[in-house]
Amino acid sequence: MPQSAHRIVFANEKGGTGKSTTAVHIAVALSYLGAKVVALDLDPRQRTTHRYIENRIATMEKREIRLPTPECEVFRGRSEQALLLAMERLGQDHDFLIVDNPGRDDPLARTAVENADTLVTPMNDSFVDFDLIGQVDAETFKVKKLSFFAELIWEARMKRSRATIERKRPEMDWVVVRNRTGHVEARNQARIEQALSEMSKRVGFRVTSGLSERVIYRELFPSGLTLLDKGHLGELGTSHLVARQELRSLLKALHLPEFSRGQSELALA
Repeated sequence: MPQSAHRIVFANEKGGTGKSTTAVHIAVALSYLGAKVVALDLDPRQRTTHRYIENRIATMEKREIRLPTPECEVFRGRSEQALLLAMERLGQDHDFLIVDNPGRDDPLARTAVENADTLVTPMNDSFVDFDLIGQVDAETFKVKKLSFFAELIWEARMKRSRATIERKRPEMDWVVVRNRTGHVEARNQARIEQALSEMSKRVGFRVTSGLSERVIYRELFPSGLTLLDKGHLGELGTSHLVARQELRSLLKALHLPEFSRGQSELALA
């Protein structure tokens, strides 16, 4: 593992896709596996990821328990250079740096995307969300053109390919995560699958299933707990056990590098 942390950037210019929820659960899952994880919240107004971790720390203090927990900071700088310096600083002595982008397009969000090692784009299974990646024909549902966001990532990956040769940086791995797939009508879901498959070949991202729509995710936020904290959640139903398996599958699908302490699937059982 290099000295600097592997950078996982969660980015989607649309809100309501489960981006922060997914980012926090991945951060905690990696912490359970023994990794040193630090998160950087790029939205100083909403601070969703930072507030989640704050709530988690408060719960540990109140219950007098200890849980695997990532470090977390809110970025309050205004320049791209300041962000790069913050990412470099936080990346030292950590295995993973998780960056939670705001749900909008701005220069700082673009800088984070351009410097991701693993770029994760959560989306709901709808053509409203697919529009972030590309436009489709209204009759055939064939992809017509790339979105500005997809073109930005394409250019960033081309730069990264050159940097990989010059400075031995890893190539960027772009993963589109399909959240909340269970609430989509079958025919529409098939059309989205076809469009994603076509677009992935053109742009070069991977597609994987993410987290289903479940009330428990909203209920866990005030306590800062996650589905992995099973000894502190009370009695879990079957749907919660399925949700935990979804999380394990997502973490595996991200193909993240191993780290010095060694990963143990048993830690996520």
